[in-house]
Order: sequence, then C-alpha cells, then structure tokens
Amino acid sequence: MSGMPEPHDPPPPIKFIDLDAQRARIGPRIEAAIAGVLAHGQYILGPEVARLETALAAFTGSRHAITCANGTDALALALMAKGIGPGDAVLVPTFTFVASAEAVAWMGAVPVFCDVLEDTFNLDPDRLEAGLEAARRHGLRPRAVIAVDLFGQPADYARIEAFCADHDLWLLADAAQSFGASHRGRRTGSIGTLAATSFFPAKPLGCYGDGGALFTDDDGLAREIRSLRVHGQGKDKYDNVRIGMNGRLDTLQAAILLEKLAVFEDEIRRRQQIADAYARGLAGLVRVPRVPDGMTSVWAQYTIQVERSVRDPLAAALRTAGIPTAIYYPIPLHRQTAYRHFPQAEAGLPVAERLAGRVLSLPMHPYLSEPVQARIVLELRRALERIPT
Repeated sequence: MSGMPEPHDPPPPIKFIDLDAQRARIGPRIEAAIAGVLAHGQYILGPEVARLETALAAFTGSRHAITCANGTDALALALMAKGIGPGDAVLVPTFTFVASAEAVAWMGAVPVFCDVLEDTFNLDPDRLEAGLEAARRHGLRPRAVIAVDLFGQPADYARIEAFCADHDLWLLADAAQSFGASHRGRRTGSIGTLAATSFFPAKPLGCYGDGGALFTDDDGLAREIRSLRVHGQGKDKYDNVRIGMNGRLDTLQAAILLEKLAVFEDEIRRRQQIADAYARGLAGLVRVPRVPDGMTSVWAQYTIQVERSVRDPLAAALRTAGIPTAIYYPIPLHRQTAYRHFPQAEAGLPVAERLAGRVLSLPMHPYLSEPVQARIVLELRRALERIPT
C-alpha cells in the first residue's frame, strides 16, 4: 500500500433537461397509452385528441382548446383566423425565438420589433407605443400584439391588454414557455384574444415529437381554427371553404400528453422548489430572475445574468465540471439576417441587445435532485472565484 488516497471517479455529467427521469416515473402509463392508440388504429384525430382538448381547456380555464401540429403552426393558425395579411403590422418582442416573427412574415404581414424588460425578459409595455409609431411611419396598419412569455413567466398582461384596448389591437399570448403559469389568478392559455402553446419535448409540458395548441373563448374563432388546421374543411375534408393548412396533432402525441398532463401540477411545484433553491444559492453571485407579485412561473428555463466578459469563461468552466448551460437568445431577432429589414421601435432596442450578451441558462427540470442542485451552485461559485472581473 502506498498510502496514497484512491482516485475518485468524476461525478456523472448533468443533463440540461432530463426527459429520462420523467419517463422513469410514468413510463408504464405512457407505454399503455401508446398501445391503446395502436390497438384502435385511429392515428389522425383519434379519440385521445378530443380528450386532450377537453382536459387542456379545463386546465387553463378556456372555453376552447384546439390542438395542432406544433407551436409555430399554432401562431400561424391564430394569425390566419384573424385575417392578418399584407399591409398589416404585428408588434413582436425582439428577444425571443424566431417563430414569433416568422409566423407573421408567413402571412405577408410585417413584424415590428419592440424591446423587453431587463428583469423579466418579457415585452416592455412602455415600448409598445414606439412600436406603433414605427408601424405607422412605414405605412402599415397596426393590427395585433404578440406577447411572448419568456422562460416560464407571463408577460405584464394587465398593461398589455390595456394598451391593446386603447389602440384597437387584438392580443396573441404566446405561452409556449409559460404553459401552466398564472397572471393575477388567470392561467396562461386563458389570456388574450387567442393564446398559443407548444408541446415541443423540452417545454414544461412536452410530447415525444412536435405538438401545439390554441386557446380561445370565442366560439367563432374556435370553429374557424378547427377548419383551418384541416386544409380549411367545411362539412368534410373534401369540402374546402377556406385556405388552410395540414396542422393536426397526431393521436399518439395526444395520448402521451394526457399522461404527462396528469403529473404536470406536481412537476410545476417541483420546478418552483428548484428555482427557490437556485435563488437562495446564487443570491449575491449573479443576477437571478425575478417573478413579479401576482404572477407564477413554470420555469421553462432558469436564466441568470452575468457580465458579458464573464459569461463565456463561466459557461466553459461549468462545462468542464460536467454542467451544461445554454444561451437563450444570443442574437435578437432584429439582428438576424432574415429579419434585419423589418421595422423596429424608435430609439433602438438596447435592453434586448444587452440581454443577448448577459444571459445564461442553467439546468432546469422537475427531477433535478437536491444534491445535483447543490453541485451546480457550488461549481458556479468556484468558477466565478477563478474568473477575473
């Protein structure tokens, strides 16, 4: 014996989002649900789709839930149903995923980029007026606002809804990252003329492929969207009364989502507990996210802010320690090649540009154990001590 201590294996790498842990919990139920679809063979608009829509409407408190193929199609279907087209302007936050502006451009309309708030990352209600002026300056008809609930928490809907009412605009609430959160007692999905969500696998409520949904209390809009998602069908699929798309959610994904929805409330509670632990452990080290009073978040991402000069070495140090991170979003939409020519609110979009250089998202999912949480906080603290400021 040399008397030297035995070397220890390095701790296992941490997953940024751990879908396997969720599957370990509900795997048999998922497999039974899939087997049920395989048994009846109704792969398109089978009975699970209607059951899911009923469950989603009840969960959100909306009159109607209409499922569709993905979150981007949900946005497009909403814009189609409201007749958005050439010459129209839609106010969109620039600090978000591209789908929010992409769907507007598909319609031949124009996204007008607006700035966001530094503490919540969401659309700044005080910058909407500047977006409206930019639209009019370009000879466009302002028609709508798309508010994106970034990283899990709702936008400031009280003020955004008031702005829309004052300027005869309708509101599309993009709840792809906030599904299950609430704003002053209202669940996302029940806010706005229409609300959209995504069931992409990494979302808080995700399927095992692509999926999405729209929500509304308007009976007429619901009927139109149900037609649009099946090629604009009338009395049947060979009676096309409007130009639509192939935007259906398949039955297998609906069956999977029904089982995931059954544990979703518990997963939301777990996400909040993890976010609270992060906030305690990281206080004073980095700028942690803030959820305003009267709102809840589902913590689709846990996104901190550090100085631009610190972010890259911090991410590299964490990666070396087996801890993945991500940057959402490194380039605001108004800086991206395909979108540079679209209008933006006057006086620029400085907050979004600043955030793009400062944000860093840490691992977040409902099955992140306390020891793993502690390891992430410890390694982040150690990394910051080594990075010159």
